[in-house]
Amino acid sequence: MPRKKYRIGLALELDWPYKRHAGIFAGTQKYFDEHGWETVIDEFVETTLTVRNGGSIHYDGVIARSSASLAEFCQKLNLPLVNVWRSSPITDVVPSVFPDYEAAGRLRATHLLSRGLRNFATLGCQSDVSDQLEVRAYAEAVTASGYPCEACWIPHTFLNSPTIWLRSEKKISAWMDKWQPPIGVFVGTDNLGRIIVQKCRDRGWRIPQDVAIVAGRNEETLCEQPRPSITSVEMGYERVGYEAAKLLHQVLNGTDVPTTTILTPPLGLVVRESTDFLVVQDELVAEALTFIAMNCHRRIGQQDVARALSVETKTLQLRFRKVLNQPIAATIRKVRLERVKRELVQTDRSLKSIARDVGFSSPMRMYELFKRELGITPTQFRNERRL
Repeated sequence: MPRKKYRIGLALELDWPYKRHAGIFAGTQKYFDEHGWETVIDEFVETTLTVRNGGSIHYDGVIARSSASLAEFCQKLNLPLVNVWRSSPITDVVPSVFPDYEAAGRLRATHLLSRGLRNFATLGCQSDVSDQLEVRAYAEAVTASGYPCEACWIPHTFLNSPTIWLRSEKKISAWMDKWQPPIGVFVGTDNLGRIIVQKCRDRGWRIPQDVAIVAGRNEETLCEQPRPSITSVEMGYERVGYEAAKLLHQVLNGTDVPTTTILTPPLGLVVRESTDFLVVQDELVAEALTFIAMNCHRRIGQQDVARALSVETKTLQLRFRKVLNQPIAATIRKVRLERVKRELVQTDRSLKSIARDVGFSSPMRMYELFKRELGITPTQFRNERRL
């Protein structure tokens, strides 16, 4: 029996050039292409179905950044709707799929804590639910580790007018006055992250040595230029779109759908210059860490690190254990594993190719270490974070 070909309306605000819009759209298209469905980009679903062509146009379902009125409209028509807007007022009313923003907040905190930082701050937009969830999770993870976190909130509309921006800028300045560098900072949006980088420069603060910044949701144009490039989190919005389409399919088939919101895990951190360092008071260990970061793709060992610094291996090993509470070899392994994780999520390269370029002696060695440290295989890690 041939599969039914559905016609789906998409109201995703694609005039906004952000991944949370375009990425979700791409994910829906992947699912619909696999099933041979037809999709229509329609930001005015209610008008289309009630006015155009005398109401002859129809959809079998809708995926939308849904308003309350759209949800009510779809309910009256008994038209299946899946919501993908986290700040929507009907999140708990209709089936919804979102990135796990709380997991992303914890991921950011863990990364900055691993840099050796002891002071933290965060800046978010108070009316954005995704920011609220992420900032709260970030702050809770930091304070649970025993460190202070200075939070600041500005309006989501901070760039809508000069008046709102001047008020927001005043709050940001007061917030930055409380910082005690070196400090780790999480900023909710990519464009706001760029503004904070500029303000740090105005104060003579170096990035990342004085201020380490994790910002936004990996909008590459804003993250990568100008330098310093900014570390960010790839949220995996394509997976959100794919899972939303899959959920809608279940509804159309009459399958019971989850009563709770579906959350998709972030793909992972994209580490760039704004956090590419460790806070270490010991100058010798700091130099060694820099050498490891720059050469971890080579098959280096503790002797190579010591030789590069013109110091006895035993001396350097003792300093590592005293300062970092771990041997040199363990540090090299951790740096390599972080690079492997980024390659698995951000590329389609084979495990053999990744193992060779990251500095492992063999793919099996990389596989064994990955499984031991993370509890899953490299392939499982990749599949969990990609479509």
